[in-house]
Amino acid sequence: MFESAELGHKIDKATYDKEVPVLREALLDAQLDLAKAANFPVIILVGGVDGAGRGETVNLLNEWMDPRHIQSHGMGNPSDEELERPLMWRFWRELPPKGKVGIFFGSWYTWAILSRVFGRIKNADLDQCMERNVRFERMLNDEGALILKFWLHLSKDKQEKRLKAMEKNPKTRWRVTERDWMHFKMYDKFRKVAERVMRQTSTAEAPWMIIEGEDERYRSLTVGKVILEALRKRLDAAEAPHDAHAPPLLPSIDKLHILKTLDLNQKLTKRKYDLDLEKYQGKLNLLTRDPKFKEVTVIVVFEGNDAAGKGGSIRRVTGALDARQYQVTPIATPTEEERAQPYLWRFWRHVPRKGRVSIFDRSWYGRVLVERVEGYCSNADWMRAYGEINDFEEQLVRNNTVVVKFWLSISKEEQLRRFEERQKTGFKRFKITDEDWRNREKWEDYEMAVCDMVDRTSSEMSPWILVEANDKNFARIKILKTLCERIEAALK
Repeated sequence: MFESAELGHKIDKATYDKEVPVLREALLDAQLDLAKAANFPVIILVGGVDGAGRGETVNLLNEWMDPRHIQSHGMGNPSDEELERPLMWRFWRELPPKGKVGIFFGSWYTWAILSRVFGRIKNADLDQCMERNVRFERMLNDEGALILKFWLHLSKDKQEKRLKAMEKNPKTRWRVTERDWMHFKMYDKFRKVAERVMRQTSTAEAPWMIIEGEDERYRSLTVGKVILEALRKRLDAAEAPHDAHAPPLLPSIDKLHILKTLDLNQKLTKRKYDLDLEKYQGKLNLLTRDPKFKEVTVIVVFEGNDAAGKGGSIRRVTGALDARQYQVTPIATPTEEERAQPYLWRFWRHVPRKGRVSIFDRSWYGRVLVERVEGYCSNADWMRAYGEINDFEEQLVRNNTVVVKFWLSISKEEQLRRFEERQKTGFKRFKITDEDWRNREKWEDYEMAVCDMVDRTSSEMSPWILVEANDKNFARIKILKTLCERIEAALK
């Protein structure tokens, strides 16, 4: 796999000096066109062996390109804040928006490669991690990102030679560390793991480009030309449609679906409700004060029919919590900043630290509900979203996060009654909008979308809890009781 990067590629100084000005001008023109169009982001990963020129390449790209439209991220050891969240959180935060270039010196591959070389994980763990990376990059590609992955390579002999030369030169001596020499002694292990990684993750959407790093001029010109060609090709091409990465939906033949099986007539008396409310709010409070709670994260998702009682249910949950311990995130129409990123970005940024509760009033499921029904995204976009959402929630659960998802369901008749009540009551009138009435006209379409959502995203890790919400008292107690049960199980 690395044979062509060990041939001794070189560029003479005269050729380099002649080509660089032309290349730099073309790169700046392409970068300006990218910024003006703002149709897609460019994500550049720079990896490779120690001493192959990774840092120099990142610095050179910052010198050659417009610094106003480029962001470089040296992803070293994670901070305490980052360690309290899923591994990918730190990378999601730094993704460039549309129209910008993001360079990652160290990436979502680094931890897995180092962990395998040092024996902290097995090949099976490495392979699973690479599968997740491939799905992540496919999602970025489907969201429009241009992904360029560079691996700067040196043979073992040339790496030793380069490290010694850098160590001997007073100007570059600081670049060579004990860590570099330790890694050199493990060269064969690193090469074997790197080959395995690239074999699994060099895809049509995001191929690896292996470049010999010994000659600085060859390395620099090659990286620059690859970026220019890829950027120019994407800017000049018509956007290609993306296929849906999901099996087709089953047609409904007998019109029976899971929402129709709910008993919406279940009720609680006022007295029973008051007793249970005190019981489960108290229990929830005690659970979140348990010393073990500092080691878990809780994310609660509220979805449901319009007027199903999400706001009231959320207030009963937060009424049991310390105000310093939770965050309620209402999800509305995405902002310009959010539209410039993959749709999951605005949810990743709200993933809380350990010992915290994050409550989402509406959530990432908008992609397969309102965006699907209202046509705000293509069929391919919402079809592939099922798998992307499952990947997102899997990463949360792997990080010891309790993900609790509630769908509050009411009948069409009960919704009409609540709509009319809101119109008649002055302090509730703000809750009813023209959009609510418009959504009601698509009741059956939303029902179908909800059923598909449950079928595709209710898993053993993060199952959907369907809440019969015609009676608000019954719904609120079921929510509190379920939340207590899920957190209690996680603390055992």
